[in-house]
Amino acid sequence: MDRQPPPTVSSLDLTRYLGTWYEIARLPMRHEPADYTDITASYTRQTDGAIRVDNRARDGKGELKESVGEARVVDPAQPGRLEVTFLPEGLRWIPFTKGDYWILRVDEDYHTALVGSPDFEYLWLLHREPELDAGTREAFLQYARSLGYRLDPLIHTPHTGRRTA
Repeated sequence: MDRQPPPTVSSLDLTRYLGTWYEIARLPMRHEPADYTDITASYTRQTDGAIRVDNRARDGKGELKESVGEARVVDPAQPGRLEVTFLPEGLRWIPFTKGDYWILRVDEDYHTALVGSPDFEYLWLLHREPELDAGTREAFLQYARSLGYRLDPLIHTPHTGRRTA
């Protein structure tokens, strides 16, 4: 079944988007096992205009895991469409090594965001705090469903209070 890619936000204040986000929920993916907890993503602007992406989590044994990457806006006319790579800096030129990071929705205060991929395989619900109220969570997840994301396998990310950010 061919589906149209989901729409992204039509405007984005990237400066307001920067900072630390807590992962509230995600669709399963091999590089982020189901037993990971305390997942955060921190975004900072680099001098060349790219965004440094610093992902941190605790694995099933409680050990801190970190991956550092780089994101860029693909097309200024579509500011919600970014590409991200976690390859070492010297290998980032290799074609087909970047993943889509599409900002599908962000609230007006930049406290809650929904991020996905255009193939509907990846989805993250992010918030500025480790806990998100049920009403906001359900509203954002309902929006994801309306776009065509299957949420049956959704993982709700536990936050234990151990700092990663």
